[in-house]
Amino acid sequence: MAESCIYLLENGTDLRYVQLLLEHNSTKTTEIYTLVARNSLIKIKNLLDL
Repeated sequence: MAESCIYLLENGTDLRYVQLLLEHNSTKTTEIYTLVARNSLIKIKNLLDL
């Protein structure tokens, strides 16, 4: 499930929708996934690698 949520965030899905999918009470908990998503984007050295 985590990989699916990271994929959704990386592709522009609103954090609140992901929060509902994960059944988190707080967006603070869900924001952890944005850090993972951001870190994977930073690792891309060239946009052509996508």
